[in-house]
Amino acid sequence: MTSKLEQLKSMTTVVADTGDLDAIAQWQPQDATTNPSLLLKAAASEAYRPMLDDAVAAARKQGGSDAEQLTYATDMLAVLAGREILGRVPGVVSTEVDARLSFDTDATLARARRLIELYDQLGMDTSRVLIKIASTWEGIRAAEQLQREGINCNLTLLFSFIQAAACADAGAFLISPFVGRILDWHLAASGRDSFPAAEDPGVQSVTRIYNYYKANGYKTVVMGASFRNTGEIEMLAGCDRLTISPALLEELDQDSGSLERQLVPGSASSIDQPGQIDEKLFRWESNEDAMATEKLADGIRRFTNDQIELENRVRRLSNAA
Repeated sequence: MTSKLEQLKSMTTVVADTGDLDAIAQWQPQDATTNPSLLLKAAASEAYRPMLDDAVAAARKQGGSDAEQLTYATDMLAVLAGREILGRVPGVVSTEVDARLSFDTDATLARARRLIELYDQLGMDTSRVLIKIASTWEGIRAAEQLQREGINCNLTLLFSFIQAAACADAGAFLISPFVGRILDWHLAASGRDSFPAAEDPGVQSVTRIYNYYKANGYKTVVMGASFRNTGEIEMLAGCDRLTISPALLEELDQDSGSLERQLVPGSASSIDQPGQIDEKLFRWESNEDAMATEKLADGIRRFTNDQIELENRVRRLSNAA
C-alpha cells in the first residue's frame, strides 16, 4: 500500500504551506503558497539572506522615502522568494498583498499590479503567480478587477459561506478556506477538546463550499488550508487543492493506511442556491457569523503583525549595511 500522501496526490493537488526552500524540495508539491508569517519564519534562514540583501539593494536603487523603500524591499523579498519557489515546483506560487490594505480596493489593486510587475521584471512567467488577497468585500472587488486584467487571485482568510459565494461570483481563480482556524474558534466557543473528523466545523464548511461550487458550475478552485491534524485532510480528500504544512505532509507520508476519496465533483449536490450578493447582504451575513467575523479580523491582525516584524528585520539589515 502506498502512503496516504501518495494516495492523496492521486485525487487532490497538494500544495506546500511553507516558504522553506528545503522543505519544498523535499516534498515536491505541485504548488506552493506563502504569507507574511511564513516569509518571516523563512527569512531567518541562511537560504534567504542573499534575497534579503538583494531586496534592500533594489529598494535603494528604486529610491524614494525611507517608508517607500521599506515597502518596496518587502515586496521585492516576497517576489524573490516566489522566484526561488517557482524553480522548485511545476505549478504556481501565491504571493500575498500587505494585509494592512485589506479594506482598500484601490491600494490593493496598486500593490498587486506592482507585485506582478516585479515578477515580470525578473523574467518570470506571471501566469504562474497567484496574488493573495484577504476575502474582505474590498479585497473581493479588487480580485474581480484583477481577474479581468488576467491576473489570477487567491482569496485567503476565508471563513464563511458568504465569502466563498461572493468570491465565486467575482470570478476569483482560487479560494483558501481556513479549516483549522474555524476549528479553533468552535473548540474555544464550545469548551470541547476535539471534534470527530467528520464533524469538524472547518471540514464541514469546506465541504459545503466545494459542493456548492461543483453543483452550480463555478470554476473557482477550492483549496483547503490551515490544517490542525491529518484527520481534517483525510476528510477533504478529493478537494481541488489542499495546502499542507511540512509536519503534516510527513505524517501522511508515514501512514500507509487506505485513504478514501470524500469529495467527488460529479456527485456534488447543494441546497444552497446562487443569488445576487451586494455589499449590504455580504456585510449582514458576515455580521451574523460571529466565528467568521472574529477570525477574519484576527487573521488580518496576525498577518499585519508579522508583516511589520518582517519590515523591522529588513530595516535592521538596511541600517547595518
